[in-house]
Amino acid sequence: MKRPLLGVPILALALTGCLSAADAPKAAPAPFASEELARFNEPWAMTFLPDGRLLVSEKQGKLKLHTLGGQTGEVSGVPKVAYGGQGGFGDVVPHPKFADNGWVYLSFVEAGDDGNFGAAVARAKLVLDDQGGGKLEGLSVIWRQVPKMGGRGHFGHRIAFAPNGDLYISSGERQEFTPAQDMQANLGKIIRLNDDGSVPKDNPFADQGEIAAQVWSLGHRNPLGIAFDGQGRLWEIEHGPAGGDEFNRIERGSNYGYPVVSNGNHYDGRDIPDHDTHPEFNAPEISWTPVIAPGDFIFYSGKLFPEWQGNALAAGLASKALVRIVVDGDTAREVERYDMGERIREVEQGPDGAVYVLEDGANARLLKLTPKGG
Repeated sequence: MKRPLLGVPILALALTGCLSAADAPKAAPAPFASEELARFNEPWAMTFLPDGRLLVSEKQGKLKLHTLGGQTGEVSGVPKVAYGGQGGFGDVVPHPKFADNGWVYLSFVEAGDDGNFGAAVARAKLVLDDQGGGKLEGLSVIWRQVPKMGGRGHFGHRIAFAPNGDLYISSGERQEFTPAQDMQANLGKIIRLNDDGSVPKDNPFADQGEIAAQVWSLGHRNPLGIAFDGQGRLWEIEHGPAGGDEFNRIERGSNYGYPVVSNGNHYDGRDIPDHDTHPEFNAPEISWTPVIAPGDFIFYSGKLFPEWQGNALAAGLASKALVRIVVDGDTAREVERYDMGERIREVEQGPDGAVYVLEDGANARLLKLTPKGG
């Protein structure tokens, strides 16, 4: 049933830079209605295929195929995942030429021989059947986090393709701080690869060793979203520590400062120097304190919400919100925050221009957002 989100407030903002608890956003009605389409168990990512069907990953290691007509099937052949904490099955993204090659890219957490864990990205061919499901064939791991670490947090492992077909991967620093500045580790970095996992020769650190050669940018904490805007520029959203979530424009070879700088502090209250104390590091276009705890984001390009075209829409976990961000040149600002009532893990634009959101956790809803009264 489609139901308007009447009484659900928007937090309307016209702010740039750091957002603090002292800011007092104005509440306003939400401009969309919400329709529940399906429920999933701990979903983490979703992506539309060219035929309009939706792939949904579940953290425990299942890949679902959902038709917007209401049927949900399963795709077999998913790699074994190390489920626990923030680990498990992660992202799923089709190759830009999926209609020709059938490739999909999957991220997941795997266990090492020594009891440590790390994220990996694999490529496989998706073969669909006539029963509403399918299978993965020829799965091959094309990238791994190095080194594997203890603990089960801050894997990152979001995947995005550039307009030219290059493959980008977000890699978290695994709650270990220093790897984000260590060029012998590909943790706390944005990675750029060819679509087969090989390293482009023009990467910024291509001459500094096998691991450093993968790196496009460094100094990241827990990057849970990467996406390209309409101009082909890469943006990233990441969790800060106690405060200091970030929205960054990612530039080739740049250092974003973590853990040397952050606009948040350590969880035990110890100070971390702010970005403005170290101008040699790239500062975020937006920094949030209190945090929004982002799950992912997209750039909206559909026609159903014309006022949103070119805007970023971010999923909020702790904030239980859908956050609208306006990008103006090289700057960005949050302009509206829609209270969704539940933790939002993922947001996606459908081929119909509607916005689809996945709640977080067990028995999580897949919701379709369309203009109110439309």
